[in-house]
Amino acid sequence: MQDMQPSRPRNFCDSCAIRNRAICAELDEREIDLLNTIGRRRTLAAGEQLMWEGDEAVLVANVIEGVLKLSSHSADGKEQILGLVYPSDFLGRPFGETSPYGVEALTEAQICVFERADFDHFAREHPRLEHKLLERTLGELDRTRRWMLLLGRMNAEQKVASFLLEMADRLGNGVAGAQTSLILPVSRQQIADVLGLTIETVSRQLTRLRSAGAIELPSRREIILRDRADLEQRAG
Repeated sequence: MQDMQPSRPRNFCDSCAIRNRAICAELDEREIDLLNTIGRRRTLAAGEQLMWEGDEAVLVANVIEGVLKLSSHSADGKEQILGLVYPSDFLGRPFGETSPYGVEALTEAQICVFERADFDHFAREHPRLEHKLLERTLGELDRTRRWMLLLGRMNAEQKVASFLLEMADRLGNGVAGAQTSLILPVSRQQIADVLGLTIETVSRQLTRLRSAGAIELPSRREIILRDRADLEQRAG
């Protein structure tokens, strides 16, 4: 009778929805198996904090599902949203000692989380991952610089239109010529904080876009992009 071998533990990387877009995309099967041994899946509830600004950087993570925010606080305690994080984005500071920002889930989120020390060691031993990490970091830096430059020169309408287009694209809903239904993971106050506007200005611009036929507002969080070409023109 042939001996029965124990079944191989399920590799959560095998079923990862964002594997081909994540930082580990260039790894081969052997490297993926090794990475799987140091990572774990974690579910975050909306409002749950993953990292705290200024704390020791003990974790890094890939976002699989959901949207999270990066934020910092001024000396008087006021929160400033630095950006939003979407599926396939990478969180944390590899090879760093402290976290430069806080990370909070805006929606229920699934992440693949690693102890930073384990990830740092793995990256040093696997140059393709280290290269991908550098490539991703530089790409995010370029995107942040472009966004800051554009926001500095945009009027309120351009800012709101650009925000809606980026949100649709990053959530995988940016389809040219098609109506796109978008559930915003952020409140209007948070949109205002990101864009450097007041909540009244954001609400006024959304109403104007609705009146112009560019969007519909079925509810406070749901937005339907009816005319993407019009939004793109308004965004400049």
